[in-house]
Amino acid sequence: MSVTVPSVKLHNGQSFPVIGLGTSRCKGDDLRKAVSAALECGYRHIDTAALYENEDVIGDVLRQWITTGRVSREELFITTKLPPIGNRPSDVEKYLSQSLKKLKVDYVDLYLIHAPISAIPEGEDDVRGKILDFSTDLEAVYKVMEQQVDAGRARGIGLSNFNSKQIERIMKVCRIKPVNLQVEVHAYFQQKPLRSLCRQFDISVCAYCPLGAPHLHRDDSEKYPRLIEHPVVTSMALRLNKTPAQILLRHLIQLGLIVIPKSVSPERIQENFQVWDFKLPPSDMADLDALDRGGDGRVINFQLRPGVQNHPEYPFSIPF
Repeated sequence: MSVTVPSVKLHNGQSFPVIGLGTSRCKGDDLRKAVSAALECGYRHIDTAALYENEDVIGDVLRQWITTGRVSREELFITTKLPPIGNRPSDVEKYLSQSLKKLKVDYVDLYLIHAPISAIPEGEDDVRGKILDFSTDLEAVYKVMEQQVDAGRARGIGLSNFNSKQIERIMKVCRIKPVNLQVEVHAYFQQKPLRSLCRQFDISVCAYCPLGAPHLHRDDSEKYPRLIEHPVVTSMALRLNKTPAQILLRHLIQLGLIVIPKSVSPERIQENFQVWDFKLPPSDMADLDALDRGGDGRVINFQLRPGVQNHPEYPFSIPF
């Protein structure tokens, strides 16, 4: 039985479901089953990106559900993202049109600039862009993002992996305000200053890696155990008869964030969704708040790409 998911009301009037299915690095039949399982238990928010190379699979599942009457397009909230290889004013419409074709929809609910840099592809199959483009003009790209709203191809637009200064630059030139910022947020890396800035601008925040990316290994894992194994989290989960993942997701939701946990396991997808029948008391929220490690808590290492530290938009978080 599906559950109606609470939503965040965006400044443009859209309702943004506070939990969605993350799909980064998910492909093929596993993803097909995951999206179906998510829709079955009540998810209506699906997050993807051109960079993930999985929009076509997601589109197949969504079309099947829509054409069979199991869900209407209006019930869904679909987010996708402009890839770094499309971060030029002349390329924005092209890449959004490609995404719409793969997703088999006429519009997306949210279109994000995936990263504050541009890259140059080496051939049609290079979706990540092996060569960094140092001529990125974020303001010019955003102006064309606004045109996608005018044209009806996107209901809302926003940013991903932008830092505070980059957000402020966009706010100075925008005609249509960004409705969302998507960044890494979890108990170890709570991004408090960035979230505060977004509140000032009435920009919602969507947390990727909300469980601290438990599938990734940190060199300092003895100092920072996986969040789902942290004693504060596990003891809380035991006392409340919840799973560690549910505790971590509920913490962020009560902080006012939108969360997109990623899984291809139907059981995990359903487990992550079951966060509506309890509320963390102030003392538990304070204990989880205290786990914040600032920049040391980040689990995604984005400095591995050669030359990235020389880019004029550095420092930032980029997902490739």
